[in-house]
Amino acid sequence: MKVLRALSLTCAVLVAWLGVASAQPAWYPLATQPTFFPSQVFLLTDGRVMVQAYESSNWYALTPDINGSYLNGTWSQLASTDANYAPLFYASAILPDGRLIIQGGEYNISGPAVFTTKGAVYDPYTNKWSAHSAPKGWKIVGDAQSVVLADGKFLMASCCDDPSTAAFLEGATDKWTATGTGKADSYDEEAFTLLPGGKVLTVDTTIHKGSEIYDPTTGAWSSAGSLPVDVAEYVGDEIGPAVLRPDGTVIQFGATAHNAVYDTNTGTWSAAPDFPLNGSMQQLDVYDGPAALLPNGNVLVMTSPGQYMKGAQFFEWDGTNFNTEANTPNAANASSYFGRLLVLPTGGVLQTDYSKDIEIYFSTGDPDPSWEPVITEFKAKLHPGHTETLRGTQLTGLSEGGAFGDDFQDATNYPLVRIINVSTNHVFYCRTHKFSSGVATGSTIQSTDFDIPAGVETGPSYLQVVTNGIASNSVDVTVE
Repeated sequence: MKVLRALSLTCAVLVAWLGVASAQPAWYPLATQPTFFPSQVFLLTDGRVMVQAYESSNWYALTPDINGSYLNGTWSQLASTDANYAPLFYASAILPDGRLIIQGGEYNISGPAVFTTKGAVYDPYTNKWSAHSAPKGWKIVGDAQSVVLADGKFLMASCCDDPSTAAFLEGATDKWTATGTGKADSYDEEAFTLLPGGKVLTVDTTIHKGSEIYDPTTGAWSSAGSLPVDVAEYVGDEIGPAVLRPDGTVIQFGATAHNAVYDTNTGTWSAAPDFPLNGSMQQLDVYDGPAALLPNGNVLVMTSPGQYMKGAQFFEWDGTNFNTEANTPNAANASSYFGRLLVLPTGGVLQTDYSKDIEIYFSTGDPDPSWEPVITEFKAKLHPGHTETLRGTQLTGLSEGGAFGDDFQDATNYPLVRIINVSTNHVFYCRTHKFSSGVATGSTIQSTDFDIPAGVETGPSYLQVVTNGIASNSVDVTVE
């Protein structure tokens, strides 16, 4: 059995899950829109979407309804960060223990850029934030890039300091360790892309057409070759997002008209097509902006004309071409950097753009079955309130899922576990933690712990893992 792009009980159930029925890629608004202006969005490991109010310390949760629909989800307010810490553009990640870390901020509360070193960690178990310090001696964090490495460590660099300013955080000890020797230029405006095998790719912004690879085993950077086109612009060193696709290629979108593709299998770069002009004959680019991997393997990207000009246009990159897609209702009033794209467990992509209209994008096509997570070991009898462990392959997906760059990171390459009751088709997400990390791990056995909700319905059910909107095989369980 498969639920949603991977679990189709019946056509009626599928339509109920999506809340839509369309043969074409399209955007759909939430039934209940937020009362605040949303900015950053994250996927918690219990299936809720965590949203920060723009330039605010207030945070909210969007919870899917009993049928698993985010379009029909409900809002609730979460704990706020300290009133003196309301950052915009910062490093972020869901850690392997299920907590959300945010560190730095180009802006804080409002006003001019401050490049703060402040940080905080959200614990979903307690609904509390705790202050989190930057590495000792760092004077700047600001709009920093970050990534969770294949060993579960959180790698972060200072946005604008000298090239040696990077460190990784070990979650078990909450200790920072310096790393990143041999970096050719500063990390300013660059992004981290986790690759198969655990290395990290970045495209240089001040050494134009340059790229580098970070090796976690040595802690050192080395050249990843020269790009055939210049994707970083010269005024502010801005660049677009980069997304790893299931075929092992990374599409690096440009803040210029140009785009490039890195092939992880050959270690070489090639040119991708340029972005087109819009209807007003303005050149489109991603001068900061979001992209997200769709379950069908295409990449959704938000562009706009020039440097921070309004007039967003969405495309799907299919590996060969940029296919023009429908725009959100607010696209004409938005620049690419307004946008955030979050891959949902349903296979849809949730978008915010600083307006009170949140939209979810549903594309066409299904994932290749070889991309799915596979459950290989599980417990057939489950009990509400208990914590269990399951094992399998590709539990962390083939890509990080979403990307923006140095201003924001919302990777979803971690397993979510859901239980679907056979009798009611109701959907219950279990909070996951202590999960494996990495991307494209092949036949390597991975694992995750998951907490069975106290309110889960009893009886025969299906158990699934879902990562980056792609669900695993369903296994039969009984909730007692």
